[in-house]
Amino acid sequence: MKAGVVISALTLMINLAAAVSAATPGAEDVVRSTSGQVIERLAQEKQNLDAHPERLYELIQELVVPHFDFPIMSRWVLGKAWNTIDAGSQEQFTVQFRTLLVRTYAKALMEYSDEKVEFLPMESDPNSNLVVIKTQVTGKGSANPTPINYRMHVSGGEWKVIDISVDGVSLIGTYRGSFAAEIRKSGIDSLIQKLTERNERLLEVSGQSL
Repeated sequence: MKAGVVISALTLMINLAAAVSAATPGAEDVVRSTSGQVIERLAQEKQNLDAHPERLYELIQELVVPHFDFPIMSRWVLGKAWNTIDAGSQEQFTVQFRTLLVRTYAKALMEYSDEKVEFLPMESDPNSNLVVIKTQVTGKGSANPTPINYRMHVSGGEWKVIDISVDGVSLIGTYRGSFAAEIRKSGIDSLIQKLTERNERLLEVSGQSL
């Protein structure tokens, strides 16, 4: 996935407000408040973030993470394997999977630049609490827009993201294949260890620490 485009999913959430609000009263307030705070804080803390990039992790943890349903995402990405591991391994995996996404987003956010976004008609099912917010994003110097879709559901009375697809490629689907292969080969403990090591490398590459 293109890092610059994927990270736009976090900073462009302000534009989801109009689409989501039509589905559930109060959703617009939640999304607009969250995204507005992210954009405002990025602008306010630009110099501080340039000097201390690790602040991006704190900002994402504070403002964005609460609006992603990581427990559901963790279940989905492991598929059938989720029910074959104990509660302790489930918790460890969820922590490392969440950390991987947060640190990947933070790394890409440092390279983020303004992009043009077009919103398409959203998909919804009146018999469920799922919606798909569909957008097309065009980056600077790019003639072809990249489709970015957000799959969301209601959890605890709030809309939360449960998957993002970029150019037709699902975030959950992409990781599911590689995770399943590692579990078949070496087991869940090996997968958790590799995720932990990968997360540590993400810090080392940028010289950051939480």
